[in-house]
Amino acid sequence: MDSKDARQRCYLLAGTRLAAPKAAAGLHVVATPIGNLSDITVRALETLAGADVIACEDTRITGRLTGRYGIETPMLAYHDHNGAGMRPRLLARLAAGEAVALVSDAGTPLVSDPGFKLVVAAAEAGHRIHPLPGASALLAALVAAGLPTDRFLFDGFLPPKSGQRQGRIAELRPFPATLVLYETGPRLAESLADLAKGLGPRPAAVCRELTKAFEEVRRGSLDALAAHYEAAGPPKGEIVLVIGPPAEPEAQDEDVDGALLRALADHSLKDAVAAVSALTGRQKRDVYARALALTRADGDA
Repeated sequence: MDSKDARQRCYLLAGTRLAAPKAAAGLHVVATPIGNLSDITVRALETLAGADVIACEDTRITGRLTGRYGIETPMLAYHDHNGAGMRPRLLARLAAGEAVALVSDAGTPLVSDPGFKLVVAAAEAGHRIHPLPGASALLAALVAAGLPTDRFLFDGFLPPKSGQRQGRIAELRPFPATLVLYETGPRLAESLADLAKGLGPRPAAVCRELTKAFEEVRRGSLDALAAHYEAAGPPKGEIVLVIGPPAEPEAQDEDVDGALLRALADHSLKDAVAAVSALTGRQKRDVYARALALTRADGDA
């Protein structure tokens, strides 16, 4: 390793300059902070310092991160407008055995950014893809929203025009999962109003400027949030919407009765009530009242 190579393959951590090993050949998909630059991982720093080139959406934005950590790896702009011309250049470098680090302006590449086509082309050419996990706005919002996380659907940005947006919302309505969407400040109130119209008063959270100094998570029903931002005006910053899943339809009395009759054939009254309550989502007291009515009717018969 010559002196120039050694100088480039270093990074600063807590005021200490550390040498980074040369990154392995292939395309390294590197997650970067969504706001707070301290959210970078040590592995990401080593990879960015050890790569031969960093492909990024905006060299000025990525430059703030590399400057903070003393990384001098050359950068190339790769975005929607130059992708067709830049991909062959990056693929040629991969074919030559180089390590290319792919980053977005913030968060995990390929999540609502232009990296997808490069990854597909690199994989089709037989180059190794190295995923480096880290910050993600959608996951940060999901865990902060206080809504179910066991099943969720990410659908990026809704269409900007109201008619198309309402059509997309109608497609999303039946999914039995928490919805995660990205939105811009100027469109937020209008999008929330369309969501309230299409999904009803579901619980939701508007997560704004996550990990930054003015981080905000505002929770409420979709209609209440729409009214708030209509009155308050467009908020600044990056925005993630998290919307609770649709309520499960309540079991009908005949469904409860049928389940109770089957359960009572093999279980005690207490156990049958507990099992049917768990199965149908009905309150135990209501199921118990139905069970008593059924056993009385059976005794009268």
